[in-house]
Amino acid sequence: MWIDTHCHLDAAEFDDDRDAVVAAAAAAGVGGIVLPAVAVSNFAAVRALAHRHPACVYALGIHPLCTPGAGQSDLDALRSEVEVALSDPRFVGIGEIGLDFFVPGLDAQHQSWLYVEQLKIAREFDLPVLLHVRKSQDQVAAQLRRVGVRRGIAHAFNGSAQQAQRFVEQGFKLGFGGNVTFSRARQIRRLAVELPLDALVLETDAPDIAPAWLTDDQFGEQRKVRNTPAEVAGVARVLAELRGIDADALARATWRNAAEALPRLAAFAATMAPSFAVTD
Repeated sequence: MWIDTHCHLDAAEFDDDRDAVVAAAAAAGVGGIVLPAVAVSNFAAVRALAHRHPACVYALGIHPLCTPGAGQSDLDALRSEVEVALSDPRFVGIGEIGLDFFVPGLDAQHQSWLYVEQLKIAREFDLPVLLHVRKSQDQVAAQLRRVGVRRGIAHAFNGSAQQAQRFVEQGFKLGFGGNVTFSRARQIRRLAVELPLDALVLETDAPDIAPAWLTDDQFGEQRKVRNTPAEVAGVARVLAELRGIDADALARATWRNAAEALPRLAAFAATMAPSFAVTD
């Protein structure tokens, strides 16, 4: 049984067949799906989806691409929502938050302020974070150390081995998804093999980052293809082959890693997939 640690199931791309997408994921052996929010405006949507579909849990946060126009009132709303969500067993952390220095036109200083303030909320409530780290690995990691947040997932990791080690030393797992399925993605595939198994989690970032078999381009850039959480099973097969390990061993390891990264997920894992539960 697999867990997709990063899926935007609330995205408009799923409006016509969302229930069927979740059913297809279950049929593919996906027993858990983590739904990160991206803005205050979709907090209610991810919460509702998590309660509608038994395999889903959720996180609340403000994505760096949603920082234009976001301010103190959004942070106040996040903090209030988190206080309420602490009593909800399907709430697992703060996210998706972080920094994006790839997309042009974003205010780096404003992004950084919102990121740090959200890290402070995570620290206050002793919650893990789901991180967006596009072209910003060093800056994201530095603020984690400064604020003192020591658990979570660096989503869609695409940094160097040295940068990966810094996140691992900070207590983070690294998310691998569709990018690892492309033969020309040598750095990502090398990291996926060389990192300790207990540093890895699986993800799709659906509807984005489609795997190689859904696109006609080596890096998925020639045409936009919808990714779905069912594809995490295929990503897992590729990762198992790259590492030369049994798929069942990978499934158990990545469930445990996800539950270690997101401690509130541990009770969920024990309920949904008892054989994958983390034990002392």
